[in-house]
Formats: sequence, C-alpha cells, structure tokens
Amino acid sequence: MAGRHGIHLPTTLPGSTSRVSRRAALGGAAGLGGAAFLSSCSGAGGGGTAGGGGGGGDDKTVNVIMVNNPQMVDLQKLTKDNFTKDTGITVNYTVLPENDVRDKISQEFSSQAGQYDVASISNYEVPFYSKNGWLAPLDDFISGDSGFNQSDIIKPLATALTGEDGKVYAEPFYGESSFLMYRKDVFESKGLTMPDKPTWAEVAAFAAQLDGAMPNMKGIALRGLPGWGQVFAPLTTVVNTFGGTWFDEDWTAKVNAPEFVEATKFYVDLVRAHGENGAPQAGFTECLNGMTQSQVAMWYDATSAAGSLDAEGSPVAGKVGYVAAPVDQTESSGWLYTWAWGVQKASKRQDNAWKFISWASSQKYEELVGAQVGWASVPAGKRNSTYENADYQKAAAPFYKETQTAINAANPANPGVQPRPAPGIQFVAIPEFADLGTQVSQFVSSAIAGQTSVEDALNQGQELATKLVSDKYKK
Repeated sequence: MAGRHGIHLPTTLPGSTSRVSRRAALGGAAGLGGAAFLSSCSGAGGGGTAGGGGGGGDDKTVNVIMVNNPQMVDLQKLTKDNFTKDTGITVNYTVLPENDVRDKISQEFSSQAGQYDVASISNYEVPFYSKNGWLAPLDDFISGDSGFNQSDIIKPLATALTGEDGKVYAEPFYGESSFLMYRKDVFESKGLTMPDKPTWAEVAAFAAQLDGAMPNMKGIALRGLPGWGQVFAPLTTVVNTFGGTWFDEDWTAKVNAPEFVEATKFYVDLVRAHGENGAPQAGFTECLNGMTQSQVAMWYDATSAAGSLDAEGSPVAGKVGYVAAPVDQTESSGWLYTWAWGVQKASKRQDNAWKFISWASSQKYEELVGAQVGWASVPAGKRNSTYENADYQKAAAPFYKETQTAINAANPANPGVQPRPAPGIQFVAIPEFADLGTQVSQFVSSAIAGQTSVEDALNQGQELATKLVSDKYKK
C-alpha cells in the first residue's frame, strides 16, 4: 500500500502501507497506489518530479524514485532544510503511484540504466532483485556508519531485507504486520469478550452474533477486491494458518489442495454471510471506511490502519481494540510488509545514496518527524527504539504494543506448517507472483460475488500456478 498499502486504490499491494493518522479523512491514505491527489507532488530537496525522469546530477546530488505515500510526502518536505542543509546533497525525487512506480523501478533496475540511485522497494522485491544482481549490498556502508545502528532494526524486517548471501540489500522506511481490529463497545453491548489471540473459528462465531449489533452493521470486514495485494494479502495468511501453501518445497502448485480450498471457502463463506456490503469490490480503503463509519464490528487487515482509526477526529477513536491476527493451525499468522530503500547497483553515487538512506531510515529522522509533523505521523514499524519512545507511545497508545508484537511475530521464512521454496507470508517472493496472484484473485473475487464456486476458482488457479511457476521453476 502493505498494501494500501495507506490508500489501497490500485489492486496491487501486499498489504496496507500507511501509518499516518492526521490524514484520517483520507481513510489511511498511504498504501497501495498511494493517494491519487498526491501524484503531482514534487521533491522538496531540489528538482523532484511527479512522474518524469530523475536522471542526471553531479556528485552533490542523489536521484530517488519512490511511491507517493504520505510518509514520503513528509520526507520531501523535510529534505531541503535538514538533509540537504547538513550534507550539501540535493535530492531529486521522482514520485509515482504504486502501480506505476513498481513498473518503472522494475524496468530501471532490470536494465541497470543507472538513472536512479535509490528506489522505494519492498520485502517482496528484495529476494529476487538481490539474486539478480540489481541491488548494491549495503554492508560496508552500515559497518562504516556508527550512527545508523543496524541492530535497532526490528529483526523480521532486517531478515526480510537480507539476501540469500547474507548481505543487507535495503533499509526500511516503515513497516507493518496485520491484526484483528474490533469495536470494544459493541462487544461489551453484546456481552462478548475478544481473546488476545483469537482463532478464526471464534472470529466467525463473533461475526454471526454481531450482525445488526448497530443499525446496518455487519459482523466483519475482509477484502474482496481483486489484486495480489488486495484480497490475497489477508487471504493468503488464512491459507497459511489453515495448513495450505501456494507451492510446496519442490515448487509443486498446491492452489487446489484441500487445505487451500478449505481456507478459501472459509474466507469466502465468512465474508458472504457476515461481511461488508459490496465485498467483491472492497479493498483496504473501503474496509477502513466501513470500520470508521460503524458499518462493521470487526476488521482483519494491516496494523497501519490503526493510526487512522484512532486519529484525532475519527468517529471511532477510543472505541477500537486490537488483537493478534486470528489463527487455526499456526502460532501466529500476521503478514510482514515494509517500504524500504534499495540502491541500484549501477548507481555512480552510492556514497550519496547511503547518506540519504542513513538519514531517511534513522531514529534521528523519526524524531524530526515527531517534532515537526507529529508523532502520530512517524514512519514507525521498523526500529525497536520507536516503541521505547515515550512521545510515540503516547501518540499511539491504543495500538503500538500490538503492532510491535505483530511485526516481531511475523516469520516470512516459515509462515505455515510446511517448508516453502521462497520467503513471504502474504505473497511468494518471486517475480511471477504479481501476475499469478492477481489472476487468481479475480477468480476468488468472483466466488465472493457468487458468480463461481471456490472449487472452480482454485482449479483455474492451479492451472495458472503450474503453468506460470511450477513448470518453470522445476526445470
């Protein structure tokens, strides 16, 4: 967004990505695709563009291409008077919506054109970008930068941004997991108690009891909008904890295996029976709006949504509780997502690139945002020190502990009950998954709409998974 994915308008995020809250009216406008209204923003560090090229420059510049999320907009505004003032380095920003930025970064890095020095990438891209030699390893920069404090990076994120060779290939700007959000007041009115670690069976039972708890209220919101980062962000975590997987250890597709079918039927049946209105077209933004407007009593989604729900002025501020992602067979099931900074291997300004990353991913930068923008807008979810900061604890009191716990519990290398051929919780970290996940998500969304059965949807998915991935990777 993550993703949104933030505002998850396009259908591509592995989860939401927004952690900001002063923009509550935008409904968590940071994730998938970012907010369309932000697409015209230009870099404050000098010469940034909304969609054009960011190439050129000299030894006192660095060219950065990034997604147009609110946290990045704050970054642009703070760059000139802080980073550039301190280092003399001008930052040329190119800022694009998520779908566009992913395409442009993929083209740029795969060709090693060298036009951009730094790009906002995620833990989805890092494994294959690093394996393909598109990213510069950062270890030497890290070891030579005593002020960066790599050990402060939350471990699952640090691991997710490390290549198979053990080298660090990106640094997080902010991170997220997923958890269950619920209306404390509505539960109390119904005499219900939410466990700290609910099972999906318990959640389904609650949803049935909460339909109509308030006028026009449904029991739960779950994404149904097509997209590998929309419906399949939460759904794949359900598949994992029900014992399923997209591929087994030898790349055999398991999309129509009993466990995958059971999990998907559970999800589809739950959202059809007790989910939000218009579920087949509901993404992160629509679900967030439903929760904010008291149209649903529960919502399973990105931890970044909490900043909007509990923002000043939110009609549900103080009324929402946060607990661990529901499980079935696994100990935890929350996803893991981060927008991070990677350096193109072809960059001629890697020293400047690291100086930018060292500033933008630092504890010092978070303190700058806290002082000048507000602690609720800090790009959190990446450093342990953030969760020890009294100012941040106060601003994020209702949810910061649960968010930190969720991120630390995420295990991309082992999210289910069997070995996996590639890392990833809500996605499979291979280039082909974006296309595969998006196509299969269209079948699942049709099942939510009642236009096809789950079995038919996943049989089609199995054929695609075999054709697009298994046949290729087994060779």
